[in-house]
Amino acid sequence: MTLWSNKVGPYHNPQESYLYHSLPFCRPYIHERKSRSLGDALEGNTLVNTGIKIQFLNDTEFTHMCTVKLNEETAASFKYAIQHQYWYQMYLDELPVWAMVGEMATDGPQDKSHMVYTHMRFSVGYNLNRIIEVNLTSEEPRYVEPGAGILFSYGISWVPLDTPFEQRWHRYLDYNFFEHQIHWFSIFNSFMMVIFLVGLVALILLRTLRQDYASMFKDAESDSFEDLDKDLADETGWKKIHGDVFRDPWGWMILCVLNAVGYQLIFLIFSVVSVALVGTLYVGRGAVINLVVLFYALGSMMAGYKSGSMYAPTKGGKWKTVMGLTIFAFPLFLFTIAMLLNSVALSYSAVMAIHLPQILTIVGIWMLTSLPLTILGTILGRNWSKGDCAPCRVSPIPGYLPAKKWFLEPHVVIPLGGVLPFGSIFIEMYFVFTSFWNYKFYYVYGFMFLVTVMLVIVCGCVSIVVTYFLLNAEDYHWQWPSFLCVSSASFYVFLYSIYFFCTKTKMHGLFQTSFYLGYVTVLCVMLGLVCGTVGYGSANLFVRRIYRDIKSD
Repeated sequence: MTLWSNKVGPYHNPQESYLYHSLPFCRPYIHERKSRSLGDALEGNTLVNTGIKIQFLNDTEFTHMCTVKLNEETAASFKYAIQHQYWYQMYLDELPVWAMVGEMATDGPQDKSHMVYTHMRFSVGYNLNRIIEVNLTSEEPRYVEPGAGILFSYGISWVPLDTPFEQRWHRYLDYNFFEHQIHWFSIFNSFMMVIFLVGLVALILLRTLRQDYASMFKDAESDSFEDLDKDLADETGWKKIHGDVFRDPWGWMILCVLNAVGYQLIFLIFSVVSVALVGTLYVGRGAVINLVVLFYALGSMMAGYKSGSMYAPTKGGKWKTVMGLTIFAFPLFLFTIAMLLNSVALSYSAVMAIHLPQILTIVGIWMLTSLPLTILGTILGRNWSKGDCAPCRVSPIPGYLPAKKWFLEPHVVIPLGGVLPFGSIFIEMYFVFTSFWNYKFYYVYGFMFLVTVMLVIVCGCVSIVVTYFLLNAEDYHWQWPSFLCVSSASFYVFLYSIYFFCTKTKMHGLFQTSFYLGYVTVLCVMLGLVCGTVGYGSANLFVRRIYRDIKSD
């Protein structure tokens, strides 16, 4: 069996990692790299043969690897790594192990305080002919100083175990952390919030609207439709603005594009989480990213269909512009963030740097799948969908907008609307952030699925309530508020991420800070699009439902 080295870097900076042999460890005679997937490349996984050949069930106490003669440069690199708490990762039979490069001595002179571990002791557990677990202990620290000769060695001991092969990854899962009672409490808290909001929406639909309909149609059997329209003109609240409520808002093309991308991301999220529920994505390196690329490409058809179907009823001649924005807007945003981070990674010579072959692969996947599927979806959406036609006539002259109460103004409704969606995912954000930035394998996709479903319900309910209040205030500009009032939850997530960075981590330096902010920015934009799309879609269904019985010439 081959022992593969992966990467080395500061323990407190997860993304700042370099090739294992960037430090003056023993180098193999033949430089061999393991083939890697696109997900491996994007995660910065680069497995290189250490040159250590391990024989199954062959114990060895001490095997000499090499002796490294330190000069000023190599000694300085070791000292820097030890001072900044560098760790390294290796793989044996696809199982990862970690160890620190060295330690700072406390009892020696200041110029001889850096000590590098020179002996790797592997304890390998096996069941029949399968490896179950691998443990690595670093031993024999030696002072680092120019001119010294550092002898590196390793030893291996084999331990029989009764653990089945299918359960060998269980030891990497932190059950005490992820299945803590606080995690269950967060699910219960979100569930109670869902019950409250669904009850509130049901109250509006079953009580308030029923009274409105009863009053509006109390004499409908004896009145003509012309008399009914005359009565409606004297009504107040949401009934009065039936001629303006389906008027296209300002920036309609942009709203179509944002909703289209939001539906694509919703498809992506639920597809990845669904696959994770029936599989073990944490086992494979880069498996999550590979699925993200796959489902993002497949979801492009949904994005094209939604943008085409939303814009088609307006009879506008800029449908090609809408299609182009749907195709390029979000990928260009991702490409801009990726290139900025890639510039930082290249300047540091880090393994997170994306090189030309990976860039060409991503562009090729996008051009061969996402681009044609978006075009096909747009064509189908423009020609097949009839769902976005207004249920009642739109008045040719915009109606008067009366003054609203202060709490219905956009600068109040939009920030407040995001509080409840953020509250429903707040605890789960802590577990996701801790997993991603603190070397934990996230495996509780059942929790994530439940939280995602409840987030969708909360966003829909909040948007419906806000829309109803706006319509009752005779404000027919409901489209953007319904989108933004719940997408503002992403702003609170961004604020929480800053708090998490400052108080829950020890990350430092330009590299890690830029990567952290870049990843969080992408996450928040995606969350804002998803929440906003759910909010607008729910409000749209609500508005069409309450106005579908109103007919006007």
